[in-house]
Amino acid sequence: MDWTSAQLRSLVELTRRGTITAVADALGYTPGGVSQQITALEKATGMRLLRRVGRRVELTDAGATLALHAERILTTEAEAVEALERTRNEISGTLRVGLFATAAAELLPPALRQVRERHPGVTVRSRDMDVDEVYDAVAGGTVDLALGLDYPDVPIPRDPSLRVMELSRERFSLAVPTGAMPGRADTSRTSGASDTSDRSGPRKVSLADTRELGWILPSVRSYYGRAVLTACRRAGFEPQVAHEVTDTAATLALVEAGVGVSVVTDLMLRLRPSRLDVLELSETMERHIVVVFRSFAEHRPTVAALVDVLRTSTGRRPDSCEELRAFTPGRSGISRYLTA
Repeated sequence: MDWTSAQLRSLVELTRRGTITAVADALGYTPGGVSQQITALEKATGMRLLRRVGRRVELTDAGATLALHAERILTTEAEAVEALERTRNEISGTLRVGLFATAAAELLPPALRQVRERHPGVTVRSRDMDVDEVYDAVAGGTVDLALGLDYPDVPIPRDPSLRVMELSRERFSLAVPTGAMPGRADTSRTSGASDTSDRSGPRKVSLADTRELGWILPSVRSYYGRAVLTACRRAGFEPQVAHEVTDTAATLALVEAGVGVSVVTDLMLRLRPSRLDVLELSETMERHIVVVFRSFAEHRPTVAALVDVLRTSTGRRPDSCEELRAFTPGRSGISRYLTA
């Protein structure tokens, strides 16, 4: 059959996402471009692969059959790329990386600097996406690896085809308008990367102390929203959501404006200078920054090289000798860990 990987990927993504528009968003095409890919695939196979049902489309039996095999074809193709990379004497190639806004602003730039220094033959192409979509993007082959978030209270589903590796942990604090909780403030400060305020000796505050306050939270359909809701319910109350907001900078601006409270981490606070009070929580509420990649790609030299850099730049160290061997893209990798 005379088809292309792009055409097969469009079909596979359609089985995952259900609409042409969603596929276009995931792959970075226009909806018209996705439709053209599917039309070309129908011409190549000589069979109808989609049918319209109202305003949606669904796969025909032939389309569903081809999609199943297309996923295998794309996996085999990715494995072939990995095998070819291992035959090179130097680490080189292009990596597609998915990441969420905070990672794009704070985590990727130092990692890219290290990649240029250590592996000049590696080219990184990044795509900003919703944090809850990065796992599907990796599973579907839209990106080679992605930075994501995992919450102990609402962990992401563990797909056996994916590896989810923890890079760092962040503990949440409570962000409230300046002076909103007198006598309890950890510090009233301008958030930012250069902040050096002293947090010693604050009185801790419980999530339950916010039961009468309005909250600024993302949708409970998100992992983050569900994680906060779970923590509040464990503390014995239902948060009063005054503003449903996904963007971190917008959340900080609303807290600063005095219209509600929210939970924050140090990394989130660096996204926007804001004058607000940051209170230490008596409850332990965390999020884990993770890197996600397909299991068969863990020994792909370019993937291993970038994972190695991300672990180093976030302060993560291997937990065992086995991890050392699994994620050393070259002989110099071991010496870097042993001399760190």
